[in-house]
Amino acid sequence: MLTKSAVQLRILLIVAIAVLLNILFSKFFMRLDFTGDKRYTLSRATKNILRDLQEPVTVTAYFSNDLPPQIEKVRSDFQDLLVEYANRSGGKVVYEFVNPNENQEKEMEVAQQGIQPQVITVRESDQVKQQRVYLGAKVSYGEAGSSDIIPVIQPGAAMEYALSTAIKKLSATNKPYLGFVTGHGETSIRAIQQAAQQLNVLYNIEPVILADTTQYDKYKALVIVAPTDSFAQAELVQLDRFLSSGKGLLIALNRVVVDLQQAAANPVSTALEGWLAKNGVLVNEDLVIDEKCGNITVQQQQGFFMFNQQIPFPYLPRIDRFTEHPITRGIEMVMLPFASSINLESKNPAVTYTPLVVSSGRSGAEKPPITFDVQKNLAGYEFYTKNLIMAAALEGEISGSTPSKLVVFSDADFFINGEGERGQQQQPDNINLFANGIDWLADDTGLNELRTKGVTSRPIKRELSKGEVQAVKTISFLLPLVLVILYGIIRSRRRKSQKRIWEIERYS
Repeated sequence: MLTKSAVQLRILLIVAIAVLLNILFSKFFMRLDFTGDKRYTLSRATKNILRDLQEPVTVTAYFSNDLPPQIEKVRSDFQDLLVEYANRSGGKVVYEFVNPNENQEKEMEVAQQGIQPQVITVRESDQVKQQRVYLGAKVSYGEAGSSDIIPVIQPGAAMEYALSTAIKKLSATNKPYLGFVTGHGETSIRAIQQAAQQLNVLYNIEPVILADTTQYDKYKALVIVAPTDSFAQAELVQLDRFLSSGKGLLIALNRVVVDLQQAAANPVSTALEGWLAKNGVLVNEDLVIDEKCGNITVQQQQGFFMFNQQIPFPYLPRIDRFTEHPITRGIEMVMLPFASSINLESKNPAVTYTPLVVSSGRSGAEKPPITFDVQKNLAGYEFYTKNLIMAAALEGEISGSTPSKLVVFSDADFFINGEGERGQQQQPDNINLFANGIDWLADDTGLNELRTKGVTSRPIKRELSKGEVQAVKTISFLLPLVLVILYGIIRSRRRKSQKRIWEIERYS
């Protein structure tokens, strides 16, 4: 049995060790990362960006004080990230935290920079109130003071990606060029605002015409988005020559054009289909339907009233099944509206063919002409197959003896915003999938790995039956109760056993 002095000595020793560890860790920042996606470990891309900094970077973090616990964690995580950036950069990254809520002048100053307060709901005691908080940052680079704004840092967001891309955007010189092919009714760069915003961090993007006079050496990759007119044979030859030079090509093709106003779908031919088939990628003249799908809003009349109703529409597949590949890494869910199926034919042993995106276990394909019936429920469709490919990547000697890369999407609408009143916001993973495809072709910095680092959900990849779902729910509910009861029984028995031992020792 320990004496009183021994206990005191142990307590003093523990306190001394704790003080020494605090002093040590205040000088040398270190943290252990046990998360699945290593979100608290700096990536190779970030380390390279920080290593190559030529001028100092100042990060001014605009965060309110007295934040709710779940939002306070955002501030804490961001501060830890800044500490690590400062250490990794050898002191070239400096930072400060400012509370804009202190006075009106600071709020006006922050608003002029493009950072607006966020309104959050806070529960205190039995009351619910609205609170205005700031969760943004300003990144400044060099003596010239060029700056970039991170308007809001969301809980669970990819903080490292936001911060590293802001620094890269300000410090990058001689960015490579991407050429968006025009002349065949393609979607303009103005209609893909979200994707263009991401791509502008690493690339200069501009339209390009496929012609003998075009300086193709300028471009790291070419992009073709939703053409509607036919490509001439000479233009297809230009694509072969571009690939033979070791460059990359991304094609997002709408094989079937849909007119929801007329509730009909009709095939489109651009000559790219034959060129792709020659390279082992057959984009079929059909539309994929999937039981796991998005909804469409329809107006219905009930008596004298009109109301909107959400109806499942299988032509809007919701995809959560991806082949392991740099393009799909970290992607959780995308929607590919009106996509066609793809068949891959391994015609060239020097080329690696990789399906990227596949349909669920209950899917199918319909050939045009198609007439849509939005009132039809899912039971009226034939889901007769599974694992239909809707995107693919090719790598190797695609055209000539020089290795090159080709990415094909059988849908272009999943990342297009549109222009004017027809513009619509696309979900982040849709944009990430497209941008990752570009990065795989043209970027070697590794920043694409950071886009999806702030993973917020971990869906079960295998589809569960209704019985399995109910079993998981039941086990999740009962298991904690059973464990608590078992713990109580074991503890009770141990105490009774210990009590008997004490009684025997006392009477002996």
